Amino acid sequence: MQYLLLIYSNEAEAPHPETPEDFAAYMQPWTDYTDNLKAAKVYVGGEALELSTTATTITSVGSSKPVFTDGPFAETREQLGGYYLLDCKDLDEALAWGAKCPAVEYGKIEVRAIMDVG
Repeated sequence: MQYLLLIYSNEAEAPHPETPEDFAAYMQPWTDYTDNLKAAKVYVGGEALELSTTATTITSVGSSKPVFTDGPFAETREQLGGYYLLDCKDLDEALAWGAKCPAVEYGKIEVRAIMDVG
């Protein structure tokens, strides 16, 4: 079964490495985590997202045409920063992998099952 690990953190409080060396050190736990997911054969995909200030929200609620708004829809303390798509045997395995994600030290991981609509 597939699960999405949604990575949330407060962009203002998340680490912001300033030098290439600091960035490499910051990324090493993420590289290790991704390598471990691949070695366990549960990794399907994943990406980091640009800051929420680059987002555009689209809605047509209350309008006959789509309305485009710069920025995220929700004014929240934490923003979606990235995701992993995993193929796990069950929720317990997905939760175990989510608990190992480097972002748990400064944010939150939401684990959500992918709906089978087939």
